[in-house]
Amino acid sequence: MTTVPVEPGAELVPRRSPAAAARVAFGALLLRDLVVLRKTLKEFIPRTLLQPFLLVFVFTYVFPKIGQGVGGASGESEFSTILVAGVVALAIMFQGIQTVALPMVNEFGFTREIEDRVLAPLPIAMVAIQKAVWGSLASLLSALLVFPIAAVVPATPVHLDVSWPVLLTLTPLCCYMCGALGLFFGTRFDPRTVPLLFGIIVIPITFLGAIYYPWQALEPIRWLQILVLANPLVYMCEGFRAALTDSPHMSLWVVYPVLVAFSVLFTWQGIKGFTRRVVS
Repeated sequence: MTTVPVEPGAELVPRRSPAAAARVAFGALLLRDLVVLRKTLKEFIPRTLLQPFLLVFVFTYVFPKIGQGVGGASGESEFSTILVAGVVALAIMFQGIQTVALPMVNEFGFTREIEDRVLAPLPIAMVAIQKAVWGSLASLLSALLVFPIAAVVPATPVHLDVSWPVLLTLTPLCCYMCGALGLFFGTRFDPRTVPLLFGIIVIPITFLGAIYYPWQALEPIRWLQILVLANPLVYMCEGFRAALTDSPHMSLWVVYPVLVAFSVLFTWQGIKGFTRRVVS
């Protein structure tokens, strides 16, 4: 081994700037999560596909085949078309929560894996954001897997009218928002309270998220129509209806700003909770 002599008074200059080191560490954490995903594809794919498949299969295949299609004979095709957007939005949201929140609960709990992550040359806030970004990538993959189900399974015709500018801008925004939502949930729950996450939060969000009906259809129940505006899934479903169908939908001038606001809110609260849990 050879050593390079250093003159007295010479300043040691790091090979990488802090910003460059942070970028490399950020990418390395994403790569680490990708490797874990590749090794657990047998669990990831069934977890991603089962719920959307059953939802589409029961409502758009079984019901029409047994003569109990939603909306009657004339409305079955319209319902199938409306449901496609809701299924895609639901898959993205569930994947964001499951990919980020549930592992994070364990990492903060008995595994203490989070301690390894915060040793990376990154600000704590960036470690938290990396979790949200990874959740968004997993949600995007989930959406890509769900599209074939929506196109093949329904027994009634699905009339898609794709608006590519809306689809290509809305999808990444929804995916990141759900990753940030998973970050927020993951810092607020511990292993003992995880059942509450699905029992009193995720299930109500799902049933009141305009998956099975457009938001405008709630007009006869005005108080409920106003109440569900606090549900981010409503804006996702309405946005995907605008991107994938010609069905009535909420104005995109409302959908985009609200989704951006939810993304900022969940990221801010997620970083705040993440920092508190790490420091404590």
